[in-house]
Amino acid sequence: MRLISPNFADLEKPNLEIKTFPDGDSYVRVPGIEKFSGQEVTLFHRLYPNQNSSLIEALFILKTLKKIKCTVTLVAPYLPYSRQDKIFLEGETESAKIVCNFLAESGVDELVTFDCHFLKKEGAKKYGRLKITNISLANTLVEKAKEKFGSSEFLTISPDQGAAYMASNSMKKKRGNYETGVNAYREVKELNFDFDVSGKSILIIDDMVSTGGTMIKAIENVKKNGAKKVGCAATHGFFLNDSLQKLRSMCEFVFVSNSIQSPVSQVNIMDHLGGYL
Repeated sequence: MRLISPNFADLEKPNLEIKTFPDGDSYVRVPGIEKFSGQEVTLFHRLYPNQNSSLIEALFILKTLKKIKCTVTLVAPYLPYSRQDKIFLEGETESAKIVCNFLAESGVDELVTFDCHFLKKEGAKKYGRLKITNISLANTLVEKAKEKFGSSEFLTISPDQGAAYMASNSMKKKRGNYETGVNAYREVKELNFDFDVSGKSILIIDDMVSTGGTMIKAIENVKKNGAKKVGCAATHGFFLNDSLQKLRSMCEFVFVSNSIQSPVSQVNIMDHLGGYL
């Protein structure tokens, strides 16, 4: 049986009610809940954007379903806090594992997500107490890029070794320290590679584009080294600040999936969820 959150309404018709009280508290209701009792339920609920409130909404839904003894598979296309899977400074929280354990303890028997940042490969894995099925869009993104490049052959590269499984070549990234102020941001200081891009068309592919800093640095580097054409693709497109505008001005094309809705969402995640529909 399926439960569809309103934040999945662009892809499926919702059958859950989620609203907000005037003070900002979340209201959640599962209409016709009696028919779900004891059943295997697939819950389609995005955890981004508005990740903190979306996680609380997920908690309310999951606890309600567990109360009537459901087995729950959560389909959440992007897993928030997945980039915080390492501790760099003393006292930092290991947010990725905390969120995964939170979901498991709330009642998720299996999480289905796309190109999870800390997993580095496709397939099933236990992370903390959570069973995760990680679906990669790498091949689909490359096939879409073939349409964009037309008859031109191209080299596929990742701007980060963390997403090396998505490409045939990867760059080595070095970040600086956290900048002072309220924003937790580390600038990309260096981006190096040891393969030839001269005269070639290049697809830069990554699991996500956030502020665009890594992608922008990668475009600059391959162009400086003689790349002929450059395109960018990613599974998840945040495009914070004016990063989409910048990327579009620097390369032939930019596209992502609709895991997060954006003006350049051109790959449909529903085509990869056949077993859960």
